[in-house]
Parts: sequence; structure tokens; C-alpha cells
Amino acid sequence: MKSIINHIKQLDWILFGSTALLTIIGLLSLYSFSIGRANYLDFHKQLAFFAIGFVLMILISFFEWRLLKNDSYVVLFFYIVGVIALAGLFVFAHQIRGIRAWYTIGSISVDPIEFMKLVLAILMAKYFSMRHIEVYRIRHIFISGIYFAIPIFLIFLQPNLGSALVLGILWIVMLLASGIKIRHFLAIITVAILVFSVGWTSILHDYQKNRILSFIEPELDPLGIGWSQLQAKIAIGNGGLFGQGIGKGTQTQYLFLSEPHTDFIFAAIGEEFGFAGIVAVFLCFLVLIWRILSVGIRAQSNFPRLFAIGFAIVLIFQFFVNVGMNLGLFPIIGLPLPFVSYGGSSLVLSFVGIGILQSIKTH
Repeated sequence: MKSIINHIKQLDWILFGSTALLTIIGLLSLYSFSIGRANYLDFHKQLAFFAIGFVLMILISFFEWRLLKNDSYVVLFFYIVGVIALAGLFVFAHQIRGIRAWYTIGSISVDPIEFMKLVLAILMAKYFSMRHIEVYRIRHIFISGIYFAIPIFLIFLQPNLGSALVLGILWIVMLLASGIKIRHFLAIITVAILVFSVGWTSILHDYQKNRILSFIEPELDPLGIGWSQLQAKIAIGNGGLFGQGIGKGTQTQYLFLSEPHTDFIFAAIGEEFGFAGIVAVFLCFLVLIWRILSVGIRAQSNFPRLFAIGFAIVLIFQFFVNVGMNLGLFPIIGLPLPFVSYGGSSLVLSFVGIGILQSIKTH
């Protein structure tokens, strides 16, 4: 019992506190949205996901993180499970808003993409930490690219452009952190531009093109594809300094703001909690990233450093793209606000990632 208490004392409670505060802010916004609908099911489910995530974080912190570094079969098993789960969506998942991205179990939806994000961060940390001296070799860029290409292809076919971009960014950042040569990096960027050019003409769906075009000029179709971002801007502007109050946001409560519990929860927070609420979200997120990177920097080997960087970049990319979507700076590509947006898979697996970082710190 004494060793358990000592272990818990050694946890990074600032790291947990920042994630807990972000989740609580999201829960308050979700509760407010539930008032207008007189339906608190999503709020209660998110509260349960928070509890599950917290318990998993504590349990995982007791496990030795070096198992992930030293046992190739464990990591490879998780990767294969993730790929099978992504492929299975085309057979077992129902289409929701034109996308096959979730397994539906009763009233709960399970998103295997969130699992794959975490697995790839672990896999690449292991792969590059074992080859840090020769990471500059082309074959390692190629092999690591294959690990990413398979899930990216499956995710793109759903079609889910936003999550595919997250994995692509994760791969590039992990390469940079591992010491890739600049000329190789520029070659990858060139290939990516060529692929996007071909994809625009022959692969991207019309609705994906429209979302990108609406980002450039949302006023061209204010009642169509540009509606969501225009309403998000109005909602944020309505908030003022301290917001309109819980359950009192006009854009949120009267459903002018689409998806105020997921994609546009940032705008809902801005409307009902004002500039003060937005500042609180940014401060909590900055503390979160600071603590994640601190754990990695203080580690004595490359694996935890690379994992911390990979995990952080996934959160950073999703955070700024989601905020950018709400401010009209980025196209709408359906990425959640980490720890804030409603979604059990994202919340629970984010806490699993925090649990791994806690294990790195305590061990």
C-alpha cells in the first residue's frame, strides 16, 4: 500500500490537472447544450468516459513503459489490430453523414482511428529510437512510410480527410524529430504536393472540395457550405468578455451553430463563457503541451522523447485545426478539440496516452 501511495504521489498532477480542466470545460459546455435539448444522455456518457479515462491513466502509469520499447510483438500486435479494425469499418460500420468511421454498439460509437493515432505514435517512437544512428537512410523513410500509408489509405477511403491529415503530419514530424536529412524532407513535401494535385482532380469528393473552397470564401454560399463557419464567428462574437452564460447562448441553444458539442464546441464555449472561457482553454492546453514535452525532455532515452513529441503533435494539430475551423481560418475537416469535444474514443484514448507519459515519469 505504501508503494502505491508513493507511486501516486510521483504522478505529474499538473499534467493530469490540465487535461482534467479541459475536460471539465467541455463537460460544462456539453451540459449547457443538453439544457436546450432537454436531453442529458451525451453529457452523462462523456462524464462516464472521463471516469474511465482517469482510471485507465492511473492503471497504465503502474505498468513499465519499457515493455512498449523492448517488445516488438506487442506493438506490432496493436498495429495489426488497428489496421483490421479500420478495414472492418467498410463491412460492419453504418454510414453516418456519409462516412464509415464508427462501430456502433448500442448508444456508443467506437472510433478505431483514435486507437491508430496512439499506436502509430508508439510504433514510430520504437522504430526510430532503435535506428537513430542510421535514420537518414532512405529505406527507413520508406518502411516507416508504409506503416503510415496503410491506415491513411483506409481512412481516406471512408472518406475522412481530416484524420488522414493527422497521421500524415504525425509521420513527417516524427521523421524530423528523428533526424531526417533536409533534402529528404523536401522530397517528401514535393511528393505530397503532387499527390494532392492528383487527388484534387481525381480522388477528392465534391463535398471535400466544397469545404476547402468555403474556407477561401464562405460568403459565396452563406446558407450552404459556408453556414457553419459564419455561425461560429457570430457565436464567438456574441460571447463578449464573460459570455452569455450557461444555457443562454442564442446561436448554441437555438441550433444556429451546427455540432456545438463536437466540431464547433470552441464557438459554443466562446459564446457562453466569453473571452475568459477561450483564454482558459488556451492556457490549459499550453500547460498540457508543456508538461508532455517536459516528460519527454527529462527522459533518459529516445523512445519516451519521440513518443512525447508524437503524442504532442497529434494534440497540437487537432487543437489548432479545430480552433481554426471555428474562426474560419481552416476548412471544416471534422477534427475534435482534444479533451473538450464530445467523443468517448478520443477522450479515453487521450487519457491512455497521458497514462503512458505518467509511466515514463514515474519509472
